[in-house]
Amino acid sequence: MHKANREIKVVRPIVVDKIASVAIDTEIGREIRISPDIPCEEGILIAVEILNNKSRYNTLELTSGRMAQVKQGDIIVGALGHRKALFGYSGHIPEQLAPGDVVQLLNLGGVLGICDSINPNQGQPFDCRVLGVALDFPYLGERIGVPARVKNTPVADPSPLDVRGIPVVAFAGTCMNSGKTAAACAVISRLSQRGLTVDAFKATGVALQRDILAMEDAGARNTGIFSDHGVVCTTSDNAPELTRKLLVGLAGEDPDVIVFELGDGLIGAYGVEAILLDTEVRNTLSALILCANDPVGALGGVKLLREEFEIEPVAVTGPATDNQVGIEIIERRLGVRAANALTQGAALGDLIQDQVGLASASTEVAP
Repeated sequence: MHKANREIKVVRPIVVDKIASVAIDTEIGREIRISPDIPCEEGILIAVEILNNKSRYNTLELTSGRMAQVKQGDIIVGALGHRKALFGYSGHIPEQLAPGDVVQLLNLGGVLGICDSINPNQGQPFDCRVLGVALDFPYLGERIGVPARVKNTPVADPSPLDVRGIPVVAFAGTCMNSGKTAAACAVISRLSQRGLTVDAFKATGVALQRDILAMEDAGARNTGIFSDHGVVCTTSDNAPELTRKLLVGLAGEDPDVIVFELGDGLIGAYGVEAILLDTEVRNTLSALILCANDPVGALGGVKLLREEFEIEPVAVTGPATDNQVGIEIIERRLGVRAANALTQGAALGDLIQDQVGLASASTEVAP
């Protein structure tokens, strides 16, 4: 029997102050029961007490999607996981845990583990004293609990991959914080204005609802994220299969177009390379937009896409296109269209619509 599914006797009840968004769609409430017998596995939900205050990077995304400030003494529920972020914390799941041990809060979504490396911009992470594993009670009327874990939405085996002819638009970046979500939202907004039904998902990264909530705000009808399938942090081992599942799941909803974001950069630890090397996934792509922080990054990203993945990007966007200087350099040196998602979002959306060959469902659209 899997270690995380063994039955555990209830030890004690506690009341928690905040439940992190990584626990979204679970049965966890503010009054929970915990056990000291903690399986050290990705996705296991544990209760911890915050041991310090921070003046920056000091919020937690709740299951409601709201951001709440975290302070010393707060009791929160998060999930064990790892993270390898260039501009954030890097950390791993410990081999064993007991009440009283100290772990760190690795991201805004409530991922907990041992911090290995920090980014100076975030300062030291929150230290958290482990209280115990949160328990779930799947058997009606029983007082026997099992370790709670993040939700896992079952999806049929996505092999062979079939998106039913629906256009698929991907957003990749030279690194994290390169404007991928902003660009995806700009395109979603424009296509929605055109009367098209857009579904969207985030394929890679660390569990956090913020980006798909932004996609919903931009007009996406249905959204998904890798953590819907019980994964706290993607890797090269699981990212291609998760992307297949998300593509198949949304294609089954019959949208006009599917938009998805590849979290992190083309080169990184979250499996973007593995996804783009997957022939079936690559063959579903109708368009790929590269987000870059500067023209040199754009040059390297386009070169990598062309030579390593045999993908010709439709456009470059991101901070590299914040003014006309960057746009002209990219278009002259790379022969790729460049448009800024923040100031030229409608034009970027129209470019993508033309690329994938979608006719507008509505003719009354703002210029």
